[in-house]
Amino acid sequence: MFLRMKKWSRGTLITGALLSSCLIQSCQPKTPESPEMETFRFDEIDIDQLHAGYASGAYTIKDVVQAYLDRIAAIDDAGPELNAIIQINPDALEIAETLDAEWYANRSRGPLHGIPIVLKDNIDTHDKMPTTAGSRALAKSFPLQDSKVAEKLREAGAVILGKANLSEWANFRGELSSSGWSGLGGQTHNPYIISRNPCGSSSGSGVAVSANLTVLAIGTETNGSIVCPSTSNGIVGIKPTVGLVSRSGIIPISYTQDTAGPMARTVRDAALCLGALVGLDESDAKTLESDGKYHTDYAQFLNRDGLKGKRIGHFTGPRGANYKVDALMDQTIEYLESQGVEVVEIDQITGSEVGSASFNIMLFEYKDGLNKYFESLGKDAAIKSLEELIAFNKTDSVEMAFYNQKYLEMAQEKDGLDSEEYKESLETMLKGSRTNGIDRVMDKHNLDAIMAPTGSPAWETDHINGDSFQLGSSSPAARSGYPNITVPMGFVDELPVGVSIFGRAWSEPILLEIAYAYEQGTKHRRVPKFLN
Repeated sequence: MFLRMKKWSRGTLITGALLSSCLIQSCQPKTPESPEMETFRFDEIDIDQLHAGYASGAYTIKDVVQAYLDRIAAIDDAGPELNAIIQINPDALEIAETLDAEWYANRSRGPLHGIPIVLKDNIDTHDKMPTTAGSRALAKSFPLQDSKVAEKLREAGAVILGKANLSEWANFRGELSSSGWSGLGGQTHNPYIISRNPCGSSSGSGVAVSANLTVLAIGTETNGSIVCPSTSNGIVGIKPTVGLVSRSGIIPISYTQDTAGPMARTVRDAALCLGALVGLDESDAKTLESDGKYHTDYAQFLNRDGLKGKRIGHFTGPRGANYKVDALMDQTIEYLESQGVEVVEIDQITGSEVGSASFNIMLFEYKDGLNKYFESLGKDAAIKSLEELIAFNKTDSVEMAFYNQKYLEMAQEKDGLDSEEYKESLETMLKGSRTNGIDRVMDKHNLDAIMAPTGSPAWETDHINGDSFQLGSSSPAARSGYPNITVPMGFVDELPVGVSIFGRAWSEPILLEIAYAYEQGTKHRRVPKFLN
């Protein structure tokens, strides 16, 4: 098993030589044998059920947190070694005790009071946990303050159990990468079939929620990094409109496309979490655009009859890549039509120029954003620039074992954001993805939303050839900065597949209404079996 940050915190020293041998000798995940995996008291529990238990005295917040910590130790660390959690919060039980005292004094902080959550390890927390992006270069990097996301979660009463493993640097480091692998955390495994990939880059977040290692998780997305691990792990993921959730204190890729968002087992839990994350933040100018457009209660939009009378576009771009996914999509359309939805086929949303412009923008903004992030770590930061990060990776025995750092090097070569090349790419992408993209299509067809399969069934993890994506539909919403929600829509053999529902900027309320009604009418979520 690969070196894990939380094992350092527990006092176990693993030498570089041992780590290197783990890279060479493939450690096979084990078939689960622990009875705890079959009898977990809080299996598939949701926020409302947890709060009902707290109210009745059936258990305390500390009881719940301890149970999840025990389950992480039993499943994530032992068999089947999911490797979803990169580090445990050593203060989790103390935080739970404080929240218990507040609960019994009738001082609930809000809808997430006492709810266990894990954060993708590119989200700053000012505590005893470093924020690493999965990189060995940041193994001892302790931010000087909480990210706005962490701050809001603490204010809402959530218990941060720990940090989730991720595709290193949110999967924007180099070619032939394997989603869910990081130099610090090793390879995260899919809980449905252990040899399958969890997708990424929010890999550990998706696996932790699906495997009942937590109730909620926070992921981040630039293009696909919330919705892809959500579909591969059979859960709900919300990629909000860029600006709805602050990015302050999150290790960046793209100022234009990045956002954090909730990952949960139900649409309602995801909606409750989203409401706790929103709000204005002067440190992130994008959030100022959400003024008057955000809601602190998204659960109010959940409607079991929310499909009736809707016009939804079926984006057929992914069709033909996998006939089994096509069959699931056909069943979904049949169900939606039976519930009063008018489905309109759409073969194209954006032009081909949008993709290349997006990639160019990411390179420019990556360099600018990373250098600003490293500066925020203060004068004692281990890495002070993108240039230093590139140099570190070249000398490290683990970081370059599987794939290169071409995207870091390409970003380093770019000029500043005042470059005409950057400005032209930005104008091309935003116009092509918004005015001439999603907005145009929805206006033309008078649509409430657009839908498409989120992705294909999870592929076999392969550290030689990297990821094997067959299809995806994340790009239109990602490049425009518009919202996207994925919900389970069925299975191909033992592997889940989701359907994405996306639309205009700030349209989370109507997307949630559609997603909730579909979820409640179909109930496709299944508990993973940890098959070997």
